[in-house]
Amino acid sequence: MPELLSSDQAGSYPIRIAGNALTLHAGIVAASCCRGRRAVVVTDENVAALYYQSLRQTLEAAGFEVASAVIRPGEASKTMATALLLYEAFATAGLSREDLVIALGGGVVGDLAGFAAATYLRGIPLMQVPTTLLAQVDSSIGGKNGVDLPYGKNLVGTVYQPQAVVIDPLVLRSLNRRRFSEGLAEIIKTGLISDAELFRQIEQKTYDLEWVIDRCVRIKAGIVARDEQDHGERMLLNFGHTIGHAIELVTGFSKYAHGEAVAIGMMAAIAVGEKIGCTPAGIRERTVAVLETNGLPLRAPELKAEDLLGAVKADKKKRSDRINFVLLRELGVGFVQPMPLTEFNQVFQEVWPNV
Repeated sequence: MPELLSSDQAGSYPIRIAGNALTLHAGIVAASCCRGRRAVVVTDENVAALYYQSLRQTLEAAGFEVASAVIRPGEASKTMATALLLYEAFATAGLSREDLVIALGGGVVGDLAGFAAATYLRGIPLMQVPTTLLAQVDSSIGGKNGVDLPYGKNLVGTVYQPQAVVIDPLVLRSLNRRRFSEGLAEIIKTGLISDAELFRQIEQKTYDLEWVIDRCVRIKAGIVARDEQDHGERMLLNFGHTIGHAIELVTGFSKYAHGEAVAIGMMAAIAVGEKIGCTPAGIRERTVAVLETNGLPLRAPELKAEDLLGAVKADKKKRSDRINFVLLRELGVGFVQPMPLTEFNQVFQEVWPNV
Protein backbone atom coordinates (compact mmCIF):
# COMPACT_ATOMS: atom_id res chain seq x y z
CA MET A 1 0.00 0.00 0.00
CA PRO A 2 1.45 3.43 -0.87
CA GLU A 3 2.75 5.78 1.78
CA LEU A 4 0.44 8.66 2.67
CA LEU A 5 1.45 12.15 3.67
CA SER A 6 -0.34 14.03 6.41
CA SER A 7 0.06 17.81 6.36
CA ASP A 8 0.06 20.24 9.27
CA GLN A 9 1.22 23.78 9.93
CA ALA A 10 4.84 22.66 10.27
CA GLY A 11 4.91 20.62 7.07
CA SER A 12 4.04 16.99 6.45
CA TYR A 13 4.90 13.54 7.73
CA PRO A 14 4.62 10.02 6.26
CA ILE A 15 1.99 7.46 7.23
CA ARG A 16 3.03 3.98 6.14
CA ILE A 17 0.30 1.31 6.05
CA ALA A 18 1.49 -2.19 5.21
CA GLY A 19 1.44 -5.74 6.48
CA ASN A 20 4.60 -6.49 8.51
CA ALA A 21 5.42 -2.78 8.61
CA LEU A 22 6.36 -3.08 12.27
CA THR A 23 9.19 -5.51 11.54
CA LEU A 24 10.17 -4.50 8.01
CA HIS A 25 9.79 -0.71 7.92
CA ALA A 26 9.72 0.75 11.45
CA GLY A 27 13.51 1.03 11.84
CA ILE A 28 14.00 2.67 8.46
CA VAL A 29 11.16 5.11 9.09
CA ALA A 30 12.48 5.89 12.58
CA ALA A 31 15.91 6.71 11.17
CA SER A 32 14.30 9.32 8.92
CA CYS A 33 12.53 10.95 11.88
CA CYS A 34 15.49 12.29 13.81
CA ARG A 35 19.20 13.01 13.70
CA GLY A 36 19.94 11.24 16.97
CA ARG A 37 20.17 7.50 17.50
CA ARG A 38 18.64 7.03 20.93
CA ALA A 39 15.03 5.91 21.20
CA VAL A 40 12.65 5.22 24.06
CA VAL A 41 9.73 2.96 23.21
CA VAL A 42 6.67 3.77 25.31
CA THR A 43 4.34 0.79 25.51
CA ASP A 44 2.16 -1.14 27.95
CA GLU A 45 2.67 -4.51 29.56
CA ASN A 46 0.38 -6.37 27.16
CA VAL A 47 1.80 -4.90 23.97
CA ALA A 48 5.38 -5.19 25.20
CA ALA A 49 4.99 -8.95 25.54
CA LEU A 50 3.81 -9.22 21.94
CA TYR A 51 5.75 -6.67 19.90
CA TYR A 52 8.49 -4.86 21.82
CA GLN A 53 11.33 -7.26 20.96
CA SER A 54 10.44 -7.24 17.26
CA LEU A 55 10.40 -3.45 17.21
CA ARG A 56 13.62 -3.26 19.20
CA GLN A 57 15.40 -5.52 16.71
CA THR A 58 14.41 -3.42 13.71
CA LEU A 59 15.41 -0.23 15.54
CA GLU A 60 18.79 -1.64 16.53
CA ALA A 61 19.35 -2.77 12.94
CA ALA A 62 18.83 0.88 11.96
CA GLY A 63 21.49 1.99 14.42
CA PHE A 64 19.42 2.97 17.46
CA GLU A 65 20.26 2.52 21.10
CA VAL A 66 16.87 1.43 22.47
CA ALA A 67 15.28 1.70 25.91
CA SER A 68 11.70 1.12 26.98
CA ALA A 69 9.13 2.67 29.30
CA VAL A 70 6.42 0.12 30.07
CA ILE A 71 3.18 1.27 31.71
CA ARG A 72 0.18 -0.60 33.02
CA PRO A 73 -2.54 -1.03 30.38
CA GLY A 74 -5.79 0.89 30.53
CA GLU A 75 -7.20 4.39 30.88
CA ALA A 76 -6.27 4.51 34.57
CA SER A 77 -2.64 4.99 33.49
CA LYS A 78 -3.40 8.17 31.57
CA THR A 79 -2.39 10.51 34.38
CA MET A 80 0.17 13.17 35.18
CA ALA A 81 1.81 10.68 37.55
CA THR A 82 2.49 8.32 34.65
CA ALA A 83 3.75 11.20 32.51
CA LEU A 84 6.30 11.94 35.25
CA LEU A 85 7.48 8.32 35.05
CA LEU A 86 7.98 8.75 31.31
CA TYR A 87 10.03 11.90 31.85
CA GLU A 88 12.20 9.89 34.25
CA ALA A 89 12.68 7.18 31.62
CA PHE A 90 13.62 9.79 29.00
CA ALA A 91 16.18 11.34 31.35
CA THR A 92 17.64 7.96 32.29
CA ALA A 93 18.01 7.07 28.61
CA GLY A 94 19.77 10.38 27.97
CA LEU A 95 17.33 11.57 25.33
CA SER A 96 18.17 14.83 23.61
CA ARG A 97 16.02 16.93 21.32
CA GLU A 98 17.54 15.06 18.38
CA ASP A 99 16.47 11.62 19.61
CA LEU A 100 13.15 9.80 19.33
CA VAL A 101 10.13 8.75 21.39
CA ILE A 102 8.13 5.87 19.90
CA ALA A 103 4.55 5.11 20.96
CA LEU A 104 3.91 1.38 20.57
CA GLY A 105 0.35 0.59 21.58
CA GLY A 106 -3.22 1.78 21.56
CA GLY A 107 -4.80 5.12 22.31
CA VAL A 108 -3.69 5.39 25.93
CA VAL A 109 -0.05 4.75 25.05
CA GLY A 110 -0.24 7.10 22.07
CA ASP A 111 -1.77 9.89 24.15
CA LEU A 112 0.75 9.54 26.97
CA ALA A 113 3.80 9.17 24.75
CA GLY A 114 2.69 12.10 22.60
CA PHE A 115 2.09 14.33 25.61
CA ALA A 116 5.43 13.41 27.19
CA ALA A 117 7.33 13.87 23.91
CA ALA A 118 5.69 17.24 23.33
CA THR A 119 6.58 18.58 26.77
CA TYR A 120 9.97 17.01 27.62
CA LEU A 121 12.79 19.37 26.63
CA ARG A 122 10.03 21.42 24.93
CA GLY A 123 9.63 18.77 22.28
CA ILE A 124 11.29 15.53 21.19
CA PRO A 125 10.59 13.85 17.82
CA LEU A 126 7.76 11.33 18.05
CA MET A 127 6.80 8.29 15.98
CA GLN A 128 3.49 6.49 16.38
CA VAL A 129 3.24 2.70 15.93
CA PRO A 130 -0.43 2.00 16.76
CA THR A 131 -1.38 -1.58 17.62
CA THR A 132 -5.17 -1.34 18.01
CA LEU A 133 -7.76 -0.72 15.35
CA LEU A 134 -8.97 2.39 17.18
CA ALA A 135 -5.47 3.86 17.27
CA GLN A 136 -4.73 2.95 13.65
CA VAL A 137 -7.84 4.63 12.24
CA ASP A 138 -8.11 7.53 14.66
CA SER A 139 -5.98 8.42 17.67
CA SER A 140 -2.51 8.02 16.10
CA ILE A 141 -3.41 10.54 13.38
CA GLY A 142 -3.67 14.27 13.95
CA GLY A 143 -1.37 15.03 16.87
CA LYS A 144 -3.86 15.31 19.72
CA ASN A 145 -2.60 13.88 22.98
CA GLY A 146 -3.15 14.35 26.67
CA VAL A 147 -3.83 13.00 30.12
CA ASP A 148 -6.96 12.75 32.21
CA LEU A 149 -7.72 14.65 35.39
CA PRO A 150 -10.16 13.51 38.10
CA TYR A 151 -12.74 15.95 36.76
CA GLY A 152 -12.48 15.27 33.04
CA LYS A 153 -10.91 13.33 30.19
CA ASN A 154 -7.97 14.73 28.20
CA LEU A 155 -8.13 18.06 30.03
CA VAL A 156 -4.35 18.50 29.89
CA GLY A 157 -2.72 18.04 26.52
CA THR A 158 -1.15 19.45 23.38
CA VAL A 159 -1.48 19.24 19.62
CA TYR A 160 1.90 17.78 18.68
CA GLN A 161 2.30 16.05 15.36
CA PRO A 162 4.44 12.91 15.02
CA GLN A 163 7.31 12.71 12.59
CA ALA A 164 5.83 9.51 11.16
CA VAL A 165 3.14 6.89 11.70
CA VAL A 166 3.73 3.21 10.96
CA ILE A 167 0.54 1.13 10.71
CA ASP A 168 0.76 -2.67 10.50
CA PRO A 169 -2.73 -4.18 10.04
CA LEU A 170 -1.37 -7.66 10.81
CA VAL A 171 -0.89 -6.81 14.49
CA LEU A 172 -4.67 -6.53 14.79
CA ARG A 173 -4.80 -10.33 14.81
CA SER A 174 -3.86 -10.19 18.48
CA LEU A 175 -6.93 -8.14 19.43
CA ASN A 176 -9.85 -9.78 21.18
CA ARG A 177 -13.36 -9.24 19.88
CA ARG A 178 -14.14 -6.41 22.28
CA ARG A 179 -11.06 -4.39 21.34
CA PHE A 180 -11.67 -4.90 17.64
CA SER A 181 -15.29 -3.78 18.01
CA GLU A 182 -14.11 -0.71 19.90
CA GLY A 183 -12.13 0.34 16.83
CA LEU A 184 -15.12 -0.30 14.58
CA ALA A 185 -17.02 2.31 16.61
CA GLU A 186 -14.60 4.99 15.41
CA ILE A 187 -14.86 3.71 11.84
CA ILE A 188 -18.67 3.84 12.02
CA LYS A 189 -18.35 7.37 13.39
CA THR A 190 -16.21 8.38 10.44
CA GLY A 191 -18.76 6.97 8.02
CA LEU A 192 -21.67 8.71 9.73
CA ILE A 193 -20.08 12.17 9.69
CA SER A 194 -18.28 12.17 6.34
CA ASP A 195 -18.40 8.99 4.24
CA ALA A 196 -21.68 7.20 3.52
CA GLU A 197 -19.87 4.62 1.38
CA LEU A 198 -17.59 3.67 4.28
CA PHE A 199 -20.66 3.26 6.49
CA ARG A 200 -22.33 1.05 3.88
CA GLN A 201 -19.25 -1.16 3.61
CA ILE A 202 -19.28 -1.77 7.37
CA GLU A 203 -23.05 -2.17 7.33
CA GLN A 204 -22.94 -4.80 4.59
CA LYS A 205 -19.73 -6.48 5.84
CA THR A 206 -18.15 -6.16 2.40
CA TYR A 207 -15.08 -4.23 3.51
CA ASP A 208 -11.40 -5.04 3.23
CA LEU A 209 -9.64 -4.07 6.47
CA GLU A 210 -6.65 -2.37 4.86
CA TRP A 211 -9.03 -0.39 2.63
CA VAL A 212 -10.97 0.74 5.70
CA ILE A 213 -7.82 1.80 7.57
CA ASP A 214 -6.53 3.67 4.52
CA ARG A 215 -9.89 5.39 3.99
CA CYS A 216 -10.19 6.50 7.61
CA VAL A 217 -6.61 7.73 7.73
CA ARG A 218 -7.10 9.76 4.54
CA ILE A 219 -10.31 11.32 5.87
CA LYS A 220 -8.83 12.27 9.23
CA ALA A 221 -5.53 13.46 7.78
CA GLY A 222 -7.44 15.68 5.35
CA ILE A 223 -9.57 17.19 8.10
CA VAL A 224 -6.54 17.81 10.31
CA ALA A 225 -4.65 19.46 7.44
CA ARG A 226 -7.51 21.92 7.02
CA ASP A 227 -8.11 22.52 10.75
CA GLU A 228 -5.18 21.33 12.86
CA GLN A 229 -6.11 23.35 15.96
CA ASP A 230 -9.73 22.15 16.16
CA HIS A 231 -11.49 25.48 15.57
CA GLY A 232 -13.92 24.32 12.86
CA GLU A 233 -14.13 21.20 10.69
CA ARG A 234 -12.06 19.06 13.06
CA MET A 235 -14.84 19.35 15.64
CA LEU A 236 -16.81 16.90 13.47
CA LEU A 237 -14.52 14.14 14.70
CA ASN A 238 -16.07 14.61 18.14
CA PHE A 239 -19.36 13.03 17.03
CA GLY A 240 -20.46 10.80 19.90
CA HIS A 241 -17.56 11.91 22.07
CA THR A 242 -19.23 14.60 24.20
CA ILE A 243 -21.56 12.08 25.83
CA GLY A 244 -19.03 9.27 25.37
CA HIS A 245 -16.41 11.08 27.44
CA ALA A 246 -19.05 11.90 30.05
CA ILE A 247 -19.96 8.20 30.29
CA GLU A 248 -16.31 7.26 30.77
CA LEU A 249 -15.85 9.88 33.49
CA VAL A 250 -19.03 9.02 35.40
CA THR A 251 -18.20 5.31 35.37
CA GLY A 252 -14.60 5.87 36.46
CA PHE A 253 -13.11 4.80 33.10
CA SER A 254 -13.78 1.19 34.08
CA LYS A 255 -17.14 -0.09 32.80
CA TYR A 256 -17.10 0.98 29.15
CA ALA A 257 -14.19 0.95 26.73
CA HIS A 258 -13.72 4.22 24.85
CA GLY A 259 -15.29 2.93 21.63
CA GLU A 260 -18.25 1.51 23.55
CA ALA A 261 -18.87 4.86 25.25
CA VAL A 262 -18.61 6.60 21.87
CA ALA A 263 -21.18 4.16 20.41
CA ILE A 264 -23.65 5.14 23.12
CA GLY A 265 -22.72 8.78 22.60
CA MET A 266 -23.50 8.50 18.88
CA MET A 267 -26.93 7.09 19.64
CA ALA A 268 -27.52 9.97 22.04
CA ALA A 269 -26.43 12.50 19.40
CA ILE A 270 -28.79 10.96 16.85
CA ALA A 271 -31.63 11.14 19.40
CA VAL A 272 -30.86 14.81 20.09
CA GLY A 273 -30.75 15.51 16.34
CA GLU A 274 -34.13 13.84 15.84
CA LYS A 275 -35.59 15.75 18.79
CA ILE A 276 -34.63 19.17 17.42
CA GLY A 277 -35.61 18.20 13.89
CA CYS A 278 -32.30 18.14 12.02
CA THR A 279 -31.53 14.40 11.76
CA PRO A 280 -33.87 12.58 9.35
CA ALA A 281 -35.63 9.29 10.01
CA GLY A 282 -33.85 6.10 9.04
CA ILE A 283 -30.36 6.93 10.30
CA ARG A 284 -31.19 5.71 13.81
CA GLU A 285 -32.37 2.30 12.61
CA ARG A 286 -29.34 1.73 10.39
CA THR A 287 -26.95 2.84 13.13
CA VAL A 288 -28.63 0.58 15.69
CA ALA A 289 -28.28 -2.38 13.34
CA VAL A 290 -24.59 -1.80 12.54
CA LEU A 291 -23.65 -1.21 16.18
CA GLU A 292 -25.51 -4.28 17.38
CA THR A 293 -24.02 -6.44 14.63
CA ASN A 294 -20.55 -5.43 15.77
CA GLY A 295 -21.15 -6.05 19.46
CA LEU A 296 -21.36 -2.42 20.54
CA PRO A 297 -23.78 -1.07 23.18
CA LEU A 298 -26.61 1.31 22.35
CA ARG A 299 -27.46 2.81 25.73
CA ALA A 300 -26.47 2.96 29.38
CA PRO A 301 -29.80 3.13 31.24
CA GLU A 302 -28.10 2.75 34.62
CA LEU A 303 -26.61 6.23 34.29
CA LYS A 304 -28.58 9.33 35.26
CA ALA A 305 -28.96 12.23 32.86
CA GLU A 306 -28.01 14.76 35.51
CA ASP A 307 -24.75 12.95 36.26
CA LEU A 308 -23.79 12.91 32.59
CA LEU A 309 -24.71 16.57 32.17
CA GLY A 310 -22.51 17.41 35.14
CA ALA A 311 -19.61 15.68 33.38
CA VAL A 312 -20.37 17.50 30.11
CA LYS A 313 -19.71 20.80 31.89
CA ALA A 314 -16.05 19.76 32.14
CA ASP A 315 -15.83 18.87 28.45
CA LYS A 316 -13.27 20.70 26.31
CA LYS A 317 -15.94 21.45 23.69
CA LYS A 318 -17.91 23.61 26.12
CA ARG A 319 -17.62 27.34 25.49
CA SER A 320 -18.83 29.52 28.37
CA ASP A 321 -22.60 28.95 28.43
CA ARG A 322 -22.86 26.90 25.24
CA ILE A 323 -21.55 23.65 23.79
CA ASN A 324 -20.52 22.73 20.27
CA PHE A 325 -22.45 19.51 19.72
CA VAL A 326 -21.96 17.40 16.59
CA LEU A 327 -25.15 16.23 14.85
CA LEU A 328 -26.05 14.52 11.56
CA ARG A 329 -27.83 16.26 8.72
CA GLU A 330 -27.90 13.04 6.70
CA LEU A 331 -25.93 9.83 6.46
CA GLY A 332 -22.33 10.86 5.81
CA VAL A 333 -22.92 14.54 6.57
CA GLY A 334 -22.19 15.82 10.05
CA PHE A 335 -22.25 19.40 11.27
CA VAL A 336 -21.43 21.34 14.43
CA GLN A 337 -24.40 22.86 16.23
CA PRO A 338 -23.62 25.47 18.91
CA MET A 339 -26.26 25.00 21.61
CA PRO A 340 -26.89 26.97 24.81
CA LEU A 341 -26.26 24.67 27.75
CA THR A 342 -29.77 25.26 29.06
CA GLU A 343 -31.26 24.09 25.75
CA PHE A 344 -28.92 21.12 25.48
CA ASN A 345 -29.67 20.05 29.06
CA GLN A 346 -33.40 20.12 28.42
CA VAL A 347 -33.22 18.17 25.17
CA PHE A 348 -30.80 15.61 26.57
CA GLN A 349 -32.97 14.95 29.62
CA GLU A 350 -35.92 14.33 27.30
CA VAL A 351 -34.12 11.71 25.20
CA TRP A 352 -32.01 9.96 27.87
CA PRO A 353 -31.81 7.05 28.61
CA ASN A 354 -34.13 5.86 25.82
CA VAL A 355 -31.82 7.02 23.08
